[in-house]
Amino acid sequence: MNYLKAMKSTDDLSKFFDDYDDLALAFSGGTDSSFLLDFAIRKKVNIKAFYVKSQFQPGFEYLDAIDFASSRNADMEIIEIDMLKHEDVSANPPDRCYLCKTVIFDTIRHYAEKQGYKTIIDGTNASDSEVDRPGMRALNELGILSPLRLCGMRKEDIRALSKDAGLPTWDVPSYSCLATRISANVRITGTDLKRVESSEMKLRSMGFRDVRVRIDNESAFIQFNKLDLDRARACIKSIEVALSDDFDSICIDPRARL
Repeated sequence: MNYLKAMKSTDDLSKFFDDYDDLALAFSGGTDSSFLLDFAIRKKVNIKAFYVKSQFQPGFEYLDAIDFASSRNADMEIIEIDMLKHEDVSANPPDRCYLCKTVIFDTIRHYAEKQGYKTIIDGTNASDSEVDRPGMRALNELGILSPLRLCGMRKEDIRALSKDAGLPTWDVPSYSCLATRISANVRITGTDLKRVESSEMKLRSMGFRDVRVRIDNESAFIQFNKLDLDRARACIKSIEVALSDDFDSICIDPRARL
């Protein structure tokens, strides 16, 4: 990490927080939003974390978010949403991420404004691309501020600064929601989301931290990162047995995820 750049970035972030007295944070418990929450608390900013819990988030992410907020004595509220009741989202069109983010941030805004929070922030960073994350369109439309992005802080900067600060989230793999495992225009169901979550949890218990189980009818198409791909191939039989309750067959993507 370039420490001169990092110091300038954190100075800019500190100045950002100086401009706001009350903030609502869309909190996921991941590396970026956890760094933001910790930084704001250290700055003694009046900030409240809002975690939106739906069928799209795995259970471990929810528990990790609670643990982190508790460890920082942060004010955190959990908002439960039945995302599958939103027909435009569950139909899973190509812009599903945008539609989902609109629901999430509209909901957070509703709860935040009732409690006097007028400014909502999130953990989008300068590495995030609008091409890869179409949900960023919703942030722009709804006036959600992304201080990490505004201060030019990239993912590698945030990980390094989080490590220096002793945050347990510094090396947490980036984790997209469970709905991304289902191909566009294929309806999202609770059954399929549970199959994905169950399978990924089994693989995590086998030591694979960064893995995606994508659904192809009754088959699973599994993506591992480059550090795990060879080991996954070597224990394919064990993986097939572990996932047999959820899928008829599995296929390992020969191309490693970055």
